[in-house]
Amino acid sequence: MASADQLKALVKSHIDQDDGKFYSIAMQVAAHEAKVGHGKLAIELRKMIDAAKSRALHGETGRAVPLARPRGEVANLLHVSYPENRIADMVLDDGVHEQLLRILKEQRMFARIREHGLTPRRKLLLVGPPGTGKTMTASVLAGELGLPLFLVRLDALITKFMGETAAKLRQVFDAVTEVRGVYFFDEFDAIGSQRGMANDVGEIRRVLNSFLQMIEHDQSNSLIIAATNHPEILDYALFRRFDDVIEYHLPTPSQATDLIRSRLGHFAPKPFRPKAIVSKAEGLSFAEIRRAVDEAIKEAIMHDEDRVRAETLGKALIERSQLSQKISRKASSNHAGSTS
Repeated sequence: MASADQLKALVKSHIDQDDGKFYSIAMQVAAHEAKVGHGKLAIELRKMIDAAKSRALHGETGRAVPLARPRGEVANLLHVSYPENRIADMVLDDGVHEQLLRILKEQRMFARIREHGLTPRRKLLLVGPPGTGKTMTASVLAGELGLPLFLVRLDALITKFMGETAAKLRQVFDAVTEVRGVYFFDEFDAIGSQRGMANDVGEIRRVLNSFLQMIEHDQSNSLIIAATNHPEILDYALFRRFDDVIEYHLPTPSQATDLIRSRLGHFAPKPFRPKAIVSKAEGLSFAEIRRAVDEAIKEAIMHDEDRVRAETLGKALIERSQLSQKISRKASSNHAGSTS
């Protein structure tokens, strides 16, 4: 039977997501059971450990074990979920794909890297237009690593009262230290804009200074991800605080084709002429293309059809493009007005 110290060490290594230590202690328990004559139990334990190591080696992780949800005041600042997304679900540039694989590899070898006094990549800044995969990336990293995803609610974080926002930000970073997870700051430019801009206010400047200090001194095991559609307005001091800056772009024609074909699945029209369809998706983000394809599939389902009609898909893409242009014009007008 495992000793009290071994049981405590097992639980602690599980909470810390330290797989190397967990396996080491589990093997000690198996060796002890064999020594006291419990051979069958020892063999079963070793088989379980070997199977777990094999799954980890091949990148197979289970669903995150649900942790206690945030309580008290911090519950209003963090929304927790347990994604099951995988990197295979995304259509990515080769460069972005390699960056994410490298981050996942370093996280899976977290304990070994730390043993040598080094730190795995875990502070990430994602930049690019809306709908290009930044939010999906946070979900994929959480899903691949079996970690909870904590969305930082900026609407609850930022207040008009002096000092209150910085205090709430401190609570978020306390949670980052206490519970390992993926902490996602979406629309990060709300607190990361350049100090001294014309529309800058004192409270936001203090929040940015607080964030810079907190992320600089953070030594937790969590991943911190910030995403922005407007990297040009971020304060320059932010960029050196992150381990990686990952840049996202609108899909190329080839990527749009892959996404449409994948999203359609067995609903793909016959014949499928990608050039004619993809030309209507020019300028659309991954998210907008997915929505257009979904609209076309719903039309097929409601008309009891097994396949999407090419003209229906083309119409859905054109409508989405028109809507996107209208939203972009309005956003540009609002942004120009706020900086004038």
